[in-house]
Amino acid sequence: MTTFVYSPSPLAPRTHPLISKTQLKNTLATTHERFSHEMVNRLKTQCLVHLQNHSSVLGFLNFSSKPHISPHFSVPSSRESFQAIVSRVCAILSQVRWKESSELKQLSPQLKAHHVAEIVAVHKDMQSVIQFFYWISKRPFYKHNMNCFISILNRLVRDREFAPADHIRILMIKYCRNEEEIRRAVAFLDEISGKDFGFSLYSSNTLLIQLAKFEMVQAARNLYKQMLNSGIKPSLLTFNTLINILCKKGEVREAELILSQLFKYEFSPDVFTYTSLILGYCRNHKLDLAFGVFDRMVKEGCDPNSVTYSTLINGLCNVGRVEEALDMLEEMIEKGIEPTVYTYTLPITALCAIEREEEAIELVAGMKKRGCHPNVQTYTALISGLSRVGKLEVAIGLYHKMLKEGLIPNTVTYNALINELCVGGRFSTALKIFHWMEGHGSLANSQTYNEIIKGLCLGGDIEKAMVLFEKMLKMGPFPTVVTYNTLINGYLAKGNVNNAARLLDLMKENGCQPDEWTYNELVSGFSKWGKLEYASFYFQEMVKCGLSPNLVSYTALIDGHSKDGKVDIALSLFERMEETGCSLNVESYNAVINGLSKENRFSEAEKICDKMAEQGLLPNVITYTTLIDGLCRNGRTQFAFKIFHDMEKRKCLPNLYTYSSLIYGLCQEGKASEAEMLLNEMERKGVDPDEVTFTSLIDGFIVQGRMDHAFLLLRRMVDVGCKPNYRTYSVLLKGLQKECLLLEEKVAVQHEAVYSCSPHEKDVNFEIVSNLLARMSEIGCEPTLDTYNVLISGLCRKGRLNEAKQLVKDMEERSFSPEREIYYSLLTAHCKSLEVDLALKIFNLIEAKGFQLHLSIYRALIYALCKAGRAEEAQDLFANMLDKQWNTDEIVWTVLVDGLLKEGELDLCMKLLHIMESRNFSPNRLTYEILGRELSRIGKSIETEPLADKLKVLKDGN
Repeated sequence: MTTFVYSPSPLAPRTHPLISKTQLKNTLATTHERFSHEMVNRLKTQCLVHLQNHSSVLGFLNFSSKPHISPHFSVPSSRESFQAIVSRVCAILSQVRWKESSELKQLSPQLKAHHVAEIVAVHKDMQSVIQFFYWISKRPFYKHNMNCFISILNRLVRDREFAPADHIRILMIKYCRNEEEIRRAVAFLDEISGKDFGFSLYSSNTLLIQLAKFEMVQAARNLYKQMLNSGIKPSLLTFNTLINILCKKGEVREAELILSQLFKYEFSPDVFTYTSLILGYCRNHKLDLAFGVFDRMVKEGCDPNSVTYSTLINGLCNVGRVEEALDMLEEMIEKGIEPTVYTYTLPITALCAIEREEEAIELVAGMKKRGCHPNVQTYTALISGLSRVGKLEVAIGLYHKMLKEGLIPNTVTYNALINELCVGGRFSTALKIFHWMEGHGSLANSQTYNEIIKGLCLGGDIEKAMVLFEKMLKMGPFPTVVTYNTLINGYLAKGNVNNAARLLDLMKENGCQPDEWTYNELVSGFSKWGKLEYASFYFQEMVKCGLSPNLVSYTALIDGHSKDGKVDIALSLFERMEETGCSLNVESYNAVINGLSKENRFSEAEKICDKMAEQGLLPNVITYTTLIDGLCRNGRTQFAFKIFHDMEKRKCLPNLYTYSSLIYGLCQEGKASEAEMLLNEMERKGVDPDEVTFTSLIDGFIVQGRMDHAFLLLRRMVDVGCKPNYRTYSVLLKGLQKECLLLEEKVAVQHEAVYSCSPHEKDVNFEIVSNLLARMSEIGCEPTLDTYNVLISGLCRKGRLNEAKQLVKDMEERSFSPEREIYYSLLTAHCKSLEVDLALKIFNLIEAKGFQLHLSIYRALIYALCKAGRAEEAQDLFANMLDKQWNTDEIVWTVLVDGLLKEGELDLCMKLLHIMESRNFSPNRLTYEILGRELSRIGKSIETEPLADKLKVLKDGN
């Protein structure tokens, strides 16, 4: 394929007040199209050069009259084929009755814009050229491009055919589809304008309308001035167009000045003029002035139309005056002016926004009775409003009704529905709609992607969210700061702080600036997971970026240091917060009080409470509970109860955590019966205990050796719908083990086997686990699938794999099928103990059952295969993994960096990276740098690795 390069115009540029040289350069750089080489050379030498001394009618900078060359425009690979088509068409056009030529009709489907541009430039007969230009434009599947207009206008001006040239000039202006094209067209038309081919009123108005269409206000101002300077008398259309574009931008004062000039030319404002002014005042929220114009037009005998009323109704709705908007709707109907679908949609949208959806539905029914059918925007407003108030079923019904009526939902419709479905926890339905959008060619925007990514993150499926993120990077729409923030939060929620930090770096790499929300999430997340050094680093980086740390970031750091026992650092941050003028709230005080209470520094905590009161901040339930918890954990439950009674006197109702802290304290002091009485009290007061409350109480009775009562509490726990966790079962197992040992001692004394327990067994064995299940059955609390899930997962985490496997057999004997969490736990445990064959067997079971496999599972299994000396199998597994949908960078971060490199397995890591690259899974440049840094950490020089060459290529490419 031949590529032609655009060269600058030989004509000297002239400066225009609207279009800067930078804008001109950008326009040229992005809009040039490929064109025939002969045509380019011909245009260089054509007689238009004589126009260079003519003054500009519009004053725009000169563009070259040569057609632009675009990298998106395909020229035939065969030069001979191109010339053959052009020559054949020119030969046909030489015939008198060429329009009847069957050969031309056969050739016409092959004709493209670059053929036509050449034909109109080289064919000798001008009249045939003009007729052919119009004739081909009406053929199916053909459209002129800018080069066609440039080519024929050059020819017409050269041959001084100004009348047809003026008509084609107007067509060229109307052809423009965006601001870039209109700038290019104007620059070219400016270039060919001379004394004999100046702009007419019609062509000026056409251009003004196009400038208004693309909201090019300054260009419109300039054109109007130049019309006046060149002696073109404006028409009412001229004034109306200019007034309208100014009012759309809220420039009403200037529009009023143009109105005064309208009167000078002896024109009278019409309904369009007045409606434009009303629009301007509504845009500026000056409704009184808008109604003043409305009254003025009525007095002048100018009848308002549906657009006038719609503009006022829209203005009223925008400022929350919905009742008045509905009155205006009634008024226009009474005056015989039929509201349009747009008129109805405005108050319908406003009613939905203020949760008056029933009235909105009634209004829709009313519009249907008048023969006005809802459109996409009407349905979108209703879907959004109904979803927001929890009527998702009705909203989904409307969505399906839209489809049945042949209305194609737009991106706004989809976004409204997807957003509310995600908020309502119906993410699977939202995801189906999103995939339907993709499958039917509906273009999702960044908001759509952000909603789906948010839903995936809330559901804990960050890996699928990252797949969508990669799609955005490659195919658009480009991720926004909201996208990055959502994903960072998703990683932090799962405790994957490494990937959260990497995503921040990728965010910067891609030119998306982090905001306060980004850093607040990082500081909070790293503090929550005990990574205080990194939390402090991001806090400092936030300051360096010119972002002011706020209440959220300060409180997160204070809370993190307090929980980590670094109370003095927390106090210094507390003081710094005051010094920087960041207002303290109850949460900030509570965080410091929490740290001091845990460290048994109650006198200082009391001072902070006093200071809090001085600031006019009343202690809340968290404040009291923090003090109570600290006292209980330090063996001072008696004082904790004093605070408890004090908070009740102050009408501050205790919550679940208050009662749980007191129950824990009482049990620690051996007062389990009193703790149970407190449990009864909290239930009477409508406070539901959770697994922590029950577990503390169960443990309290076990310590006292009252196993039967502990199991009765377990039954009570299950009966109230509270699921035991592994901690609950582990304290019961501890009690059973203690009971077993006591029985063993009795056996040793009495020399008779009363109870069957394995001697000298310090850890919990399967016999004790079986005993737990048996005791549960005895109290009518039959083990469920959830019981097995919790026990097996917990035993795997504790390294008790044999007991976990035996428990799996037991559950299968009871006709329970293991769920995916059990398989995940078993696989991970087998990998840790390097029982690779068993791990692979479970892996195959997971795949066969269709359970989702996470990168962490692949990481564990690949590393286990490597350690077991089965690197080739690890490579095969990795290659098969790539057949599934993953984010390329996340594969490297999770499997290679946090997996193999972290464990020093460099050789396999580089082999897997090579497999990725050979399969066109190329990571981001930043990911290669992360790999390089990790290599340095383990003592490997990056300079000796192929990775160094890859990094060099990527950096040179940027």
